Amino acid sequence: MTEAGERQPTSGARLRRQPQQARSRARVEAILAAADRILSQEGYEALTTRRIAEEAGTPVGSIYQFYADKGAIVDALGRRYLDAFKAAIDELVERTVEGDLSDPVGTMVGVYAELVRSQTGGMALWAGRHLSPELARADEASNAHIAEGLQRIVEHLIGGPGGHRAQRATRMVVWAANAVLHEVFKSDGEPDLEAVDELKRMLNAYWEDLRCRLAAAEG
Repeated sequence: MTEAGERQPTSGARLRRQPQQARSRARVEAILAAADRILSQEGYEALTTRRIAEEAGTPVGSIYQFYADKGAIVDALGRRYLDAFKAAIDELVERTVEGDLSDPVGTMVGVYAELVRSQTGGMALWAGRHLSPELARADEASNAHIAEGLQRIVEHLIGGPGGHRAQRATRMVVWAANAVLHEVFKSDGEPDLEAVDELKRMLNAYWEDLRCRLAAAEG
């Protein structure tokens, strides 16, 4: 339910205009930061353009200069969260190719656990699945991008193509890690960091098994 005068979310909405001046860019950043704080501290139902304006210290009209409605702001935040995950896997692939990833499973789980932990607004969105159809598709595309990056890491470490077996395995890793990390960091209390260690052990065992299966297939 929206407050009086609150515009209904528009699926797939983008910035109405790109901020060119430093002041406009700062205002957009303040709007998104305010929305993130409200999501993480008060939940999705508290997120209205009026509440965002109060938190950002800006007139409601300024929000509508850039975003058509709350849905557009949510989409912008969601895409920002997803971009952070995509950038992380790209960096991990680069580190692997450069030989700077001695503990691939531990490093990857650690990087993604920190991203989930720090994106409390994103957790509120994904836990409640308050996603537009476009953002849901972007989420699927992001997971596919991460899985492809993991496959590149696996194939670099084994020294050759992993084929369908590696493709399926990396999708499994993304699904499993997403489920565990969202469970660990979903509550307001202290996260169960021992569960993150258990995830590392589980995925290390899976990685060793996968490496053996791929080697056997090559032989």
